[in-house]
Amino acid sequence: MAQKILLHPLAIRIAHWLNAFAIGCMLMSGWAIYNASPIFGFKFPPWATLGGWLGGAIAWHFAAMWLLVVNGLFYLIYGVASGHFRRHFLPLRARDVASDACHALRFQLPHRPGIYNAVQKLLYWGVIVLGIGVALSGLSLWKPVQLEWLSDLFGGFDFARKVHFAAMAGIAAFVVVHLLLVAIVPTTLLPMVTGRGHAKESAS
Repeated sequence: MAQKILLHPLAIRIAHWLNAFAIGCMLMSGWAIYNASPIFGFKFPPWATLGGWLGGAIAWHFAAMWLLVVNGLFYLIYGVASGHFRRHFLPLRARDVASDACHALRFQLPHRPGIYNAVQKLLYWGVIVLGIGVALSGLSLWKPVQLEWLSDLFGGFDFARKVHFAAMAGIAAFVVVHLLLVAIVPTTLLPMVTGRGHAKESAS
């Protein structure tokens, strides 16, 4: 019988589930805000939005924003201070990403509990960058006069909206890929709740 080991410390599990809640609220309320003034030729269906009306959507968006920012800062500080980033997200090499991506496409990528493959490492670094981008571009949209320098950094208010939307779309894509990977290897879900899992390699 495989031994159970600690895969995810409590701090990581708390940050993960708070992020999941905050991102869900941010996406759905953000889509409602977008629908009030679309920048592309489509709108999101009402059932996929949160807030009921523009004012309600903005209230949800700001509340979730502060949760995401505070939790994100905690995760970044913990990740650096505890060595979590160094142990699990590094090293990251292009050849490893290409190799693991090919194995994943053939459903031959081994899953080792507690070990991140190169594709996962790249995705996590990518979503961290997107999270920073969506927060900064969101601040430039919230306070375009007070933070004019930040708005200018994103190419002005109108272009900052496009940057914010693109970052949001990238985070949504990460969520979809993340959920697909969980569906392919469902045994990864319970350890994110309990923290512990079997130290046994399985194929995915």
